[in-house]
Amino acid sequence: MQTRPPAVAGSFYPSDPATLRLTIERLLEGNGSRNTAAPKAIIAPHAGIHYSGPVAASAYRRLMPFRDRIRRVVLVGPSHRTPVSGLGTSTAAAFGTPLGAIPVDSASIQRAAALPQVEYADAAHRDEHSLEVQLPFLQVVLEEFQIVPFVVGTARTEEVADTLELLWGEEETVIVVSSDLSHFHDHASAMRIDRETASAIEACRIDELDGGKACGFRAVAGLLSAAVDHGLTVRNVDRRDSSQTPGDPSRVVGYGAFVAC
Repeated sequence: MQTRPPAVAGSFYPSDPATLRLTIERLLEGNGSRNTAAPKAIIAPHAGIHYSGPVAASAYRRLMPFRDRIRRVVLVGPSHRTPVSGLGTSTAAAFGTPLGAIPVDSASIQRAAALPQVEYADAAHRDEHSLEVQLPFLQVVLEEFQIVPFVVGTARTEEVADTLELLWGEEETVIVVSSDLSHFHDHASAMRIDRETASAIEACRIDELDGGKACGFRAVAGLLSAAVDHGLTVRNVDRRDSSQTPGDPSRVVGYGAFVAC
């Protein structure tokens, strides 16, 4: 497979390139301070752009001052549709969006594939939205860059952390973890659950995370383990749910944006 084509353009985000770029640029114009230190990692949600886009933008805005330094993005998110044992990467040479094709860092993929927990899993990537919805944000925020994509299945925390450690790099590398928070509670319950989850993420209390609190909890846990090892500080920079965008307050999905520096 040469280029992995977009699977959710026109549903999760606009398929028209001009509309998509303008939508993201407007989201990035929102209020919120930017980091003085370059983030090593961010956690961003992956719902439709009209739902979680404002929260995702709160994380991506922090990368903008460093757009000329970042050349590689290690992209990690849950596999929603296809079972994966460990972490699944891709044989694609590029991932496509309406804004163009993003090259895959094949050398990094080959290094990671030597780990026992990493396998090639093109079927899992084919229809997966958790990574794809991050790509247009990256294309607007950064200059030239490559991606190293992984979907996470049943991987243990240490397996994700070890994979991230292998690809940690220096200031040229940023890690993007894709995850929503709680699902399908009423607004008040979601606010309480997500507040507790955000506190656990900020304190790197990995044992408090599970699939009921964050669909990408395995990827988040791996990042937090690596963050502890590297002495990073994790901050929650935005937290809302789908009822605070255009959703039904009786059945919401929680969204959080986090930055690790």
